[in-house]
Amino acid sequence: MPTQDAPPPPPELVALAQAHGVDTRSGPGGVPAGARTLVAVLAALGVDAAAPDAARAALARHRAEQRARLLPPTVVARAGRRTALDLPADTRLAVALEQGGRWELPRGHAHWLPADLPPGRHTLHAELPGRTAATAHLIVAPARLPALPGRGWGFLAQLYSVLSDRSWGMGDLADLADLATWAGSLGAGFLQINPLHAALPAVPSDPSPYRPSSRRFADPVHLRVEEVTEYAYLTGGPRAEVDELLVRAARLRSEVLEHDGLIDRDEVWALKRRALELLHTEYRRHAARHGAVRTAAFDAYRAREGEWLERYAVWNALAERHGADHHHWPKGLRHPGSPHVRHEAAELADRVDLHRWLAWQTDRQLGRAQQAARTAGMPVGLVHDLAVGVHPDGADAWALQDALAAGISVGAPPDAFNAHGQDWGLPPWRPDALAAAGYAPFAELIRSAARHAGALRIDHVMGLFRLWWVPAGHAPTEGVYVRYDAEAMLAVLALEVHRAGAAVVGEDLGTVEPGVREELAARGVLGTSVLWFERDWQAGGGILAPERWRAGSLATLTTHDLPSTAARLSGEHVELRHRLGLLARPLGEEQAQAAAELADWHAELVRLGLLGADEPLSAVALHRFLAATPAGLVGVWLPDVVGDPRPQNLPGTSDQYPNWRLPVADGSGTPVTLDALAAAPDARTLAELLRSVTARPGTAGGGPPKADPAERAGVSDG
Repeated sequence: MPTQDAPPPPPELVALAQAHGVDTRSGPGGVPAGARTLVAVLAALGVDAAAPDAARAALARHRAEQRARLLPPTVVARAGRRTALDLPADTRLAVALEQGGRWELPRGHAHWLPADLPPGRHTLHAELPGRTAATAHLIVAPARLPALPGRGWGFLAQLYSVLSDRSWGMGDLADLADLATWAGSLGAGFLQINPLHAALPAVPSDPSPYRPSSRRFADPVHLRVEEVTEYAYLTGGPRAEVDELLVRAARLRSEVLEHDGLIDRDEVWALKRRALELLHTEYRRHAARHGAVRTAAFDAYRAREGEWLERYAVWNALAERHGADHHHWPKGLRHPGSPHVRHEAAELADRVDLHRWLAWQTDRQLGRAQQAARTAGMPVGLVHDLAVGVHPDGADAWALQDALAAGISVGAPPDAFNAHGQDWGLPPWRPDALAAAGYAPFAELIRSAARHAGALRIDHVMGLFRLWWVPAGHAPTEGVYVRYDAEAMLAVLALEVHRAGAAVVGEDLGTVEPGVREELAARGVLGTSVLWFERDWQAGGGILAPERWRAGSLATLTTHDLPSTAARLSGEHVELRHRLGLLARPLGEEQAQAAAELADWHAELVRLGLLGADEPLSAVALHRFLAATPAGLVGVWLPDVVGDPRPQNLPGTSDQYPNWRLPVADGSGTPVTLDALAAAPDARTLAELLRSVTARPGTAGGGPPKADPAERAGVSDG
């Protein structure tokens, strides 16, 4: 934030920033953004405001362009609703439909689009006779997103952490299919997993699934090698080599499961990469023999994925030769449109084809996992997670650099939990570039994420409205909010998930601008409700009664960024943060607050008849409370089934804690396999309890489910 004695930004700079969607007073308490921040943010939007004269000239140009423009780059409409247009009365309008055909709108329609336009991505033509003509992208979205097939419950899991006896050292897509089959057999309606996005291929890699190289393609490290078709065809030397890799993978798996090791993604990928290279060679050999019959499905996948797949594959091949940070590549390779890129891609044709093929194989196994979930009876199936952004050095940042803001990182302003703000190191979309492209990059991203999903979780869903931009070299406190066209972003989201038949869960935890949750709910986007945060803040901050929870939400006890339930019940989460020097207050004060919170919950559950007065607070009892809310979805954190006390990610740490590298473990910290998870007594107990979520519409008619003494007798506190 600017210091109190810093001069305020000049009015022409403020006006220019506001004209480009920058909230110039968006910091805590409405503190004005500093001139240095505004100049840097405008530069990232392609606007020179470094000097007062430049800012005045840019503002004049912008206003002149706005006056001269007949249509904006993108027009958004909702099906079933007339859409007003600000056009001269004698403007002629026509719509070229995505499906083919053309609608000529008669005179008198210049100020609105009809309500019966079909959903789709169309083209709007406007003409002022004898003067000017213009075209714009026209996005017509369904009025609401797809609804859930009914109330339900399911598991929340980090796939890498769930290992079977056949995993290669981390959970994979075959494990995901098995996990979905088991969950479905218990009556679960969905299985939410962490982002499976492609990671940056640097060594050591960044283990966070929320800082990927590409959000468009899943990481082939998740492939089950033995389920690739070509595995069955291997003979001779290649077969012997893959068999040896399987032996090494078994040792790696044993190191994690039997010796309390950490998941080593880099080692897993080193083994799998070599095996998959051999399988790709086998694929090419068979393709050469059998021609179109062998390659038809791969060719169809390549046609469907188009230019984005090509750029992704080329980037990976170039990264193998020049390193994972494209900013340090030879100058001619730093932009995907360069002729030097085409020349070097031709030299690396075999590696480019390998990365296309890996993307295809990963897509196929993702599809099988969703099919397994549906076959198991899940009405929703997989809930895939879309990260808020991408690594600044990765494939998407290279391929989409014209649509991303250079020199900017997404973060969060200071708040009650972090006085210094946050810098997430992720480049944001440029709002102007998205509008000019008809939001096609965002549409393709949603389309891909929802393809093999019954629902899509959108991390930091508030980013559809605005994001906190932090210029390079600035502290997070010196950021500023930049607004997006939320109507357009929501329209694209609605259109693509409607086509995929997927619902949407928005992660809306933390600071949320007034009106955002209401707007999302009106569109059919579910929110996220975490038990420990649901308080009646307007009446002293007491526990929010279950009947007052949002119906349109996914309700959980915890998330990947929060303590496990076992840790909260034991107080281990406070001790862990104390050991790592993360507490803001003395240990005794933090422990006292944690104990008081547990006491409040114990009293509330006893009052509601969900727990006996002399019984200890337990994960099962807390899930009874979730079942008593009207939440559309109730999620069970999978490690809670076996009482794992460790968080998967501890915000505020890097090397101090093994974030994103822990296998699911029992209460003593001993890793457990997928088979052991499936046999855990609490899994079946929770499933029996949460069947009431599917059977009952909220709390109407019967109140919360009462505690069954027989049920309680055999259930641990984990």
